[in-house]
Amino acid sequence: MTEDGDDAVVRRDRFSGGPARGFISSLAGDERIFAADLAVDRAHVVMLAEQGLVDDGDAAAILAALDEVAAAGHDALPDGEDVHEAIETAVVDRVGPAGGRMHTARSRNDEVAACLRIRLRDDLLDAADAALALREALTETARANVQTTMPGYTHLQPAQPTTLAHHHLSYESALRRDVARLRDAYDRTNRSPLGAAAFAGTPFDVDRERTAALLGFDGVVENATDAAAARDFLVEAAAALAALALTCSGLAEDLVGFASRGYVELDDDYASTSSIMPQKKNPDTLELVRAVAGDAVGALTGVATTLKGLPRAYNRDLQRADPHVWDAVDAVRGATGACAGAVSTASWDEAALADDAGDGFSTATGVADALALAGVPFRTAHEVVARAGTADAEALDEAARAVLGESLFARVDRAVVERALDPAESVRARDSHGGPAPEAVRGALDRADTALAADREAVADRRDRGDRAAAELAEVVDGYV
Repeated sequence: MTEDGDDAVVRRDRFSGGPARGFISSLAGDERIFAADLAVDRAHVVMLAEQGLVDDGDAAAILAALDEVAAAGHDALPDGEDVHEAIETAVVDRVGPAGGRMHTARSRNDEVAACLRIRLRDDLLDAADAALALREALTETARANVQTTMPGYTHLQPAQPTTLAHHHLSYESALRRDVARLRDAYDRTNRSPLGAAAFAGTPFDVDRERTAALLGFDGVVENATDAAAARDFLVEAAAALAALALTCSGLAEDLVGFASRGYVELDDDYASTSSIMPQKKNPDTLELVRAVAGDAVGALTGVATTLKGLPRAYNRDLQRADPHVWDAVDAVRGATGACAGAVSTASWDEAALADDAGDGFSTATGVADALALAGVPFRTAHEVVARAGTADAEALDEAARAVLGESLFARVDRAVVERALDPAESVRARDSHGGPAPEAVRGALDRADTALAADREAVADRRDRGDRAAAELAEVVDGYV
């Protein structure tokens, strides 16, 4: 061999391993999409055989080899840059050169995009199920506490009396939107990029709709370049997960605050004791739920920053985008489940809540409203009540004389004022749509139940469609193997 030839061998050896090879490999992290890649391989091979691009004998051999690879598991794969290369190598090792036909009419670019979408869509449904369970826990607690009066806060100060049911349903409403965002993210994720090849399509007569159907996709990503390059579905998923995490964080913060005031006791499974102070019961689980919101926002930032300014088509930067989403979905799903468990097992001190419902003259707005209903301009009524500064009928009367020039009771019956000063009566008076009055809350509970059932059905339908497609793919593969 010439000297130049020796140099070429050295160069090839140099770039076939070493630190750079380890740096660019994603094989270990790709375990998450191992099953998805096998499904993509099977659907693609079936389509190639049906289109006459691979003969049935080679298709059968490749599909049988894929079954063996699946049975051996991810840990048995040979070394490779990623799971896609490693699976192909494992198939060729078993089948021989004909195994390379598996990669006909595709690129790793459309292959990896399909694998990410398959795994992510399942993760999104799992996150939605966790949010549905939390909604159920909140509505169950609300139903048992429609008339449990409690203090409501703004700026962490007593503001107006409300009920435990009304408080919990406020989070159920937010979670309803979180589930809607997860469903929307699923629907845009569930489009097949297969058939796009590297980014410019393929000259082979492929049937993109067939592979999409076999893999449970709702359709295809039309433009081949967009199909291979697009990762906006990762951004949308990360954003939906971050929104869910923020909702859970707010709920966790409220529960931590209520626990510190003695209003609620968490079940032992969701709390811990101090290592030194034996009297302490700490809401550790919920504190971790708060922290997960930071993780989720960080994941969203990581995905968006990775994608910022990338040229179109595939770039290796994309390899670093999806791990952010995997971390977020695992953390957020766990945090949401922890919230559901904490809510469903918590014990509330109804007496303590009721005793403090009127703290800080929280019924002041009700008195001002009573004056306004009697014809006093609200701003003037506001001035009267603010001047009194206390939940005392005589002090209010004195303030009215100073501001209005007449007795408070010349404008409003004393019994009306006394009811307005009572926290429970104050709650019952606020019976507008969405208010905390018992009848308004019962209506809200009915609507929450209806929405929960509809969302459960919608999530289950999406999961069932995927399961049916998987069953069809398995049946078709069995016909070859």
